[in-house]
Amino acid sequence: MRRTIRIWDLPTRVFHWALVATTVGLIISGQLGGAMMEWHFRAGYMMIGLLLFRMIWGFMGGRWSRFVNFPCTPGAILHYLRRPKSSPEPLGHNPLGALSVIAMLALLLAQVASGLGADDEIGSAGPLTAHLSGSWVEVLTHYHKGIGKPALLGLIGLHLVAIAVHSWRGHPLVKPMVTGDKLTDDAFAPA
Repeated sequence: MRRTIRIWDLPTRVFHWALVATTVGLIISGQLGGAMMEWHFRAGYMMIGLLLFRMIWGFMGGRWSRFVNFPCTPGAILHYLRRPKSSPEPLGHNPLGALSVIAMLALLLAQVASGLGADDEIGSAGPLTAHLSGSWVEVLTHYHKGIGKPALLGLIGLHLVAIAVHSWRGHPLVKPMVTGDKLTDDAFAPA
């Protein structure tokens, strides 16, 4: 028998969709440059706030939002990849999803941190550039534009492909992140 169970709490869902909107805003404003860089900086500050919230919520939030419940050890990942395809999906993050969340948070933290010290040498400089040596500004700028940005875009693309594959296999991910509820088998639901 299948039933609906609450997985994602409201703060986690609001964080997720605010992160999506902020990330899209950062990508667009960064690409457009010029006068849009003021909005890029504002969105960057919003991202810092969101990431700080998620770090705290990862220790204090609901069961499925806490990092301690992210099954992303190498053994858990191998077990997940080797399981029969007909076996039910885990209720919260599966091991690859948990690893993706940690990677996304780490890349976003690195991206906003590097943005604070990056300088495009045209008219936009992060607020910490005046306090850093020229070589540090150069390193942070190179990371922000040349390493962090493509890595983040690649991970976002992989995330979107995973969502599509899971939906195609009958395990929708978007609706539970909107409603908080997931349809599951009784035998797999927690007590």
